[in-house]
Amino acid sequence: MRAERLVAIALLLQAHRKLTAPELARRLDVSERTIRRDLDALLLSGLPLYSERGRGGGWALLDGPAINLSALTAQEAQALFLVTGPELLAGLGLEQGVTSAVRKLLEALPATTREHADRTRQAIHIDPTRWGRTAQPAPATLVPLRDAVIAGVQVDLTYAPPGADTAIHRVHPYGLVSKNAIWYLVAGADAGLRTFRVSWATNADATSDAVERPDDFDLIRAWEDVTRRRVPCSSTSVEVEFQVRSEDLGRITLALSEDTQLRPTDGEAGATRRFTATFSSVREAACELIYLGEGVQVLEPASVRAELVRIGHRLIAAHTPKW
Repeated sequence: MRAERLVAIALLLQAHRKLTAPELARRLDVSERTIRRDLDALLLSGLPLYSERGRGGGWALLDGPAINLSALTAQEAQALFLVTGPELLAGLGLEQGVTSAVRKLLEALPATTREHADRTRQAIHIDPTRWGRTAQPAPATLVPLRDAVIAGVQVDLTYAPPGADTAIHRVHPYGLVSKNAIWYLVAGADAGLRTFRVSWATNADATSDAVERPDDFDLIRAWEDVTRRRVPCSSTSVEVEFQVRSEDLGRITLALSEDTQLRPTDGEAGATRRFTATFSSVREAACELIYLGEGVQVLEPASVRAELVRIGHRLIAAHTPKW
């Protein structure tokens, strides 16, 4: 609707100080001609707008009182409070700030809109933890990585995946992504774009060197590329057959992600059940299945069993007393 677009233009100019008509058109996904008509309408309505021509020019608001939240519709306010739930930012060290900001936003809204927004906030809860798993404390490296991403500085990342040797990587942190309550760092490295599971990082030392970010980098698009590369139907995927003790059945079938395409291979209920699941690699299969404990016994392929044994030997060596 045009009225909502006019409000969006005013808020964008307030947030960014100055934007050109092409930039506004791109952000709002309309034509430049439409934006110019909207700017004329805002001028006629009395909004203190002005334009600067030439290099570095654009449209801007005169300094003055900020646009208040009374411009928000009830639907916009409800959407705003749905995406500001503290549970969505768990572990980033922002929970207290989010709670305080939500309180201030509620107080700034008109009475009717405030009532709708508050009712929405209390009626919907998002639990990011999958069934069969309890919420885990945030990795200790999550907050320093958040700070490095925001500050735009490179990081020396100490990384130790299960069963692998610890290594230190100099990375350019581009962004953080949470998937199934697991945090990942998307970063540039010597080998190109990489993702690191934050819980496997034991240390993250920020440097004074600035991040070198590709001009066209987009975090959402980069993450979508990563997830497409991890699709099980890729040429490196591996199908694993394993059996599960009946008492562990519910916990394990809920713990494995939908991407594994878990399938039962027997129809008989008994002491154990057999399943097949697809993983993107032998290593990923071993790393996922080792967390499920002795309730799972891998039958095929031998490569996954061998990887589990290798990880087990490393864990035994790491935890055997030295006396």
